[in-house]
Amino acid sequence: MRLRPAVIMSSFALAALALAGCSGEPAPESTPTSSAAAGDLCDVALASDDVSDAVKVEGDAGAQPTLGGEFPLEISAPARSVVSEGDGDKLEEGDWFEYDMAIFDATTGKLGAVGGFDQRLAPIQAVSTTGVGQMLGCATEGTRVAITVPGSEQSSAAVYVLDVNKIVDLPEKAWGEDQEPVEGEPTVKLDKKGAPTITLPDTDAPAETVVTTLKKGDGDVVEAGSDVIVHYTGVKWSDGSVFDSSWERGTPAPFNTAGVVPGFTKAIEGQTIGSQVLVTMPPKDGYGEGEKNADNLVGETLTFVVDILDAGTPVQQIQQ
Repeated sequence: MRLRPAVIMSSFALAALALAGCSGEPAPESTPTSSAAAGDLCDVALASDDVSDAVKVEGDAGAQPTLGGEFPLEISAPARSVVSEGDGDKLEEGDWFEYDMAIFDATTGKLGAVGGFDQRLAPIQAVSTTGVGQMLGCATEGTRVAITVPGSEQSSAAVYVLDVNKIVDLPEKAWGEDQEPVEGEPTVKLDKKGAPTITLPDTDAPAETVVTTLKKGDGDVVEAGSDVIVHYTGVKWSDGSVFDSSWERGTPAPFNTAGVVPGFTKAIEGQTIGSQVLVTMPPKDGYGEGEKNADNLVGETLTFVVDILDAGTPVQQIQQ
């Protein structure tokens, strides 16, 4: 699923942007995938420096922090210091974990964005080739770290304070109760792992987006603008071919519901965690009208099967 510009920057985007923007490297691809080769989180963790060591983080891990000390901070390179170390398990490559995050302006020390603490964020994955892996390394559960990040064209210099709460076992597939299939809609067959095969009916594509719940989960309702973690497969109505699948990449996809095409947003928001959803969307709710070609999805009616594995509130910008 290709992302469109989001109204709300998700927790995942914030964490990735912090290091991508300051290192001079290009920003990550907009497709939400984390199927990087395995690595050692301890080896990729950012080193500390005088600036990160001088950051005074006030408050205990698990509570929203404040910053003390003198500002502005002169940050020339990203660095990471452990504020307090937890006694839980260490993060390992590919672990999903719950966390809290506060982002401060490195010029003034004022809080600029916050997520978690009193509202649960969706889990995030520790991968050695991403900004998250560099920020946290192989931190233990209960650890609080401070990361100093220089400014870039995309963002101002900042101090990130992250708490690693606990490692979680992310569900592998939707677990909800099976619902009665709707006659005339695409049919879905699941393999042993839960990956779907979609068979389209021999009928005209629908003119409006159609959303059907295949499995009804027992989790919380996905609110508008949530961060979600899903498994999905998408096929073209024109020929039934698979054009994108998180199952094929071997890892679920995290993104914000405000950052995808309208049909995908309609399919997920209002559903419950643990549900599996079938959605067919015409071009106006997908990638737009126009002449179909082999290079993009313009003019295509698309059908997806989506497993909603988890969701949470996004990191919120603070209005100054």
